[in-house]
Amino acid sequence: MQPKYKRVVLKLSGEALAGKKGFGIDPMVIQSIAKQIKEVTELGVELAVVVGGGNIWRGMAGSAQGMDRATADYMGMLATVMNSLALQDALEAIGVQTRVQTSIEMRQVAEPYIRRRAIRHLEKKRVVIFAAGTGNPYFSTDTTAALRAAEIEAEVILMAKNKVDGIYSADPTVDPNAKKYDNLSFLDVLKEGLAVMDSTASSLCMDNNIPLIVFSIAEEGNIKRAVCGEEIGTIVRGNS
Repeated sequence: MQPKYKRVVLKLSGEALAGKKGFGIDPMVIQSIAKQIKEVTELGVELAVVVGGGNIWRGMAGSAQGMDRATADYMGMLATVMNSLALQDALEAIGVQTRVQTSIEMRQVAEPYIRRRAIRHLEKKRVVIFAAGTGNPYFSTDTTAALRAAEIEAEVILMAKNKVDGIYSADPTVDPNAKKYDNLSFLDVLKEGLAVMDSTASSLCMDNNIPLIVFSIAEEGNIKRAVCGEEIGTIVRGNS
């Protein structure tokens, strides 16, 4: 299989690492994701990863319970660091050189995020995991994925989901009549309020012409299929 893309950003939700438990980190799931990432790096693809933290802490949920929003978001950023270190450990256990870069400095556990250094790691075929979001409250890890993709000049964002296999007109777990889309534009996503990524992230992708592929992580080999250009999930472009 020949890769269609040379440099990609993989966006993993925190829930994807939790597996069926719904919280915490499932070692079997993280090992499966690490193996799938290794398959992609063996094709010579430069891969960066952005991991969410929803399996440990959600800033929005904390804020809804009366916590200061900025404090709740910083706690969420720390949750993404925990997930990133777990993924790094799983990758290095199977021989994939990995670097974690954090937007909040914590030199004892990871490098600070430096754009040029991140690009150098990618050129050396190391996997780079971007942790701690953008380093700012009020921004989601979806926005982090869009921002980092623009900064490192990635050709595509791969958004791996654990509950759905693409973008639907409604939640398919609730509405059996929900329609799955194969192709969309970012304007469609924004106009129809489709819950794929937040509006800041969608706008950033649209403005920088970065396509987005939404697919299921549950089926092994899907990351490789997406990188090789197979028609899986839903693709969102600047213009559909």
